[in-house]
Amino acid sequence: MRLGAWATGVVAAFYSLSAAALPHQWQLNMRTGVTQSAANAHSIHMIMFTICCVIGVIVFGAMAVAMVRFRRSKGAVAATWSHNTLAEIIWTVIPILILIVMAVPATSHLTALYDARDSEMSVKVTGYQWMWRYDYIGEDVGFVARLERESDRTRQLDSGLDPFAVKDGDQSTYLLDTDRRLVLPTDTKIRFLITGDDVIHAWWVPSLGWKQDAIPGIVNEAWTEIREPGIYRGQCAELCGKDHAFMPIVVEAVSPDEYRAWLEEQKAARTAEQSGAGARPVAAAGG
Repeated sequence: MRLGAWATGVVAAFYSLSAAALPHQWQLNMRTGVTQSAANAHSIHMIMFTICCVIGVIVFGAMAVAMVRFRRSKGAVAATWSHNTLAEIIWTVIPILILIVMAVPATSHLTALYDARDSEMSVKVTGYQWMWRYDYIGEDVGFVARLERESDRTRQLDSGLDPFAVKDGDQSTYLLDTDRRLVLPTDTKIRFLITGDDVIHAWWVPSLGWKQDAIPGIVNEAWTEIREPGIYRGQCAELCGKDHAFMPIVVEAVSPDEYRAWLEEQKAARTAEQSGAGARPVAAAGG
């Protein structure tokens, strides 16, 4: 009974850890994320995990019983039968049913993952060595996001700086922060057009529930609909060169009203910058 209670406690802890939105020390499971895509990935993971656990208990349980019960059966004679139709039907039908149980939700979730129809806005993501460019399609707003300067200084050889001192509040953000954040509205279906400029990169934010390759000459499509405001971090997930580890991703999800206000600020700043550039005096030749 005590063993059963301990096992129940371990399983409960495993499932409770899976609900965490952010990674933490000794985390054992996937995070549930903040999008339907992430929730779908988590649910199919838990279905397959449960099936594998049941199979493991049956198989290893049978092995343990056989090893303990028959460990002294010296001189035992093996059975001579060579065919059992019922056994063959059972061990053929059961795996097929298991595969169907696993394939049906996996296929439906995978299909939904690529259905970017009816998107309310689009963002083009371009991977470079070693930074990301974001362009809000139709809004004339775009910028490049690089590794945040404090992390960049700290990572240098012989910098003498403490990586654990790089924080955002109480959260360590060493190599996980950028100088510009991709600001997105919540409760909005957003289409991503993802490509690369030089080599293959991969845009990956775990809390959004998917990863998409950024390949030069190819535009891959994905979508998301963030349910909760917050800051969600990711990284390039494709080895792209010597500074691959230093091109993080930061998504800041805000309410639709806050997003519209931010967008207007970006447009106003861009207009002011262009006006200022046009108003600069031109030096006279030879002056």
